[in-house]
Amino acid sequence: LVGMAALLLCTPLAASAFAGAALQSRVSQANFARDYSLARNAPPAMKLNVDLAGKVAFVAGVADSTGYGWAICKALANAGATITVGTWPPVLGIFQKSLSSGKFDDDMILDDGSKMVIEKIYPLDAVFDEAEFVPEEVKTNKRYAGLDGFSIAETAAKVGADYGKIDVLVHSLANGPEVAKPLLETSRAGYLAAASASSYSLVSLVQKFGPIMNEGGSVLSLTYIASEKVIPGYGGGMSSAKAALESDTRTLAWEAGRKYGIRVNTISAGPLKSRAASAISKGEKKSFIEVGIDYSRANAPLAKDLYSDDVGTAAACLLSPLFGAITGITLYVDNGMHAMGMVQEKAVAQCQD
Repeated sequence: LVGMAALLLCTPLAASAFAGAALQSRVSQANFARDYSLARNAPPAMKLNVDLAGKVAFVAGVADSTGYGWAICKALANAGATITVGTWPPVLGIFQKSLSSGKFDDDMILDDGSKMVIEKIYPLDAVFDEAEFVPEEVKTNKRYAGLDGFSIAETAAKVGADYGKIDVLVHSLANGPEVAKPLLETSRAGYLAAASASSYSLVSLVQKFGPIMNEGGSVLSLTYIASEKVIPGYGGGMSSAKAALESDTRTLAWEAGRKYGIRVNTISAGPLKSRAASAISKGEKKSFIEVGIDYSRANAPLAKDLYSDDVGTAAACLLSPLFGAITGITLYVDNGMHAMGMVQEKAVAQCQD
């Protein structure tokens, strides 16, 4: 049988068959090489766009055009979302006047050349959960005079009445009255005030806005690396408040995910010279935030400036359905500074000048 098989292989018919197979193989290889080359040089077949058309966003903590909250509004507007904001009552009038006077016009230009529209501005003081907890001295304060409800519950009710359901909730809130003090010198009142305004406010927002959020919606807050690393100068209990914020993000991701079908994440953003950050503390030559910016630029893996739009774009992606399976995370948007354990270029003292 072996000999017969060998004999059959030697016949012209068998030889022709094997030659044909070899030729077909070479043709297939040539076609593969051609197709591979075309595939490498061709544009991507699938383009993923952040599309939030028809979605309604509420961004808590917007009062000017210099901070991350504003940048997130712009990124969401670029993606097609309807933008509403909550503004702290003491600065509400100034913010509205700046908008109407055109002061922010240049900062409102979107990618397509149109101007961002803030559909509605709600007064919001996020240290008050319900109207009944607002003390009389606040109600009668001239900066709050004439405002029709500014607690978190009242604001959520008004947003629900105006829009029914929303899809995006952004917490861009932080305040520590004793932030310039070292922790060793921080009072109990100052410490608790920082936690109330900067971390518990997220819990309260999700409590009150969760019921008016569409399933599949997303919540986002902003945190800072001081939650896990020592950042001298960021005091008054603010580092503890940010640590609580990140911990609460994970717990809320579980609880709100199961109860409302929404996602909860936070972005740990690098230093930005916003109006609020510039007020933290003043050095002899540079402010706390200026030193932080210079230090990060000198020592981060990506040695470049961090812009508010970097955080805005990352936020829009994280809030979109493209990231629909991601919840409970802290996303670092800081040019990689969080990864560093030892400075490479400049120490803090060198950034003072």
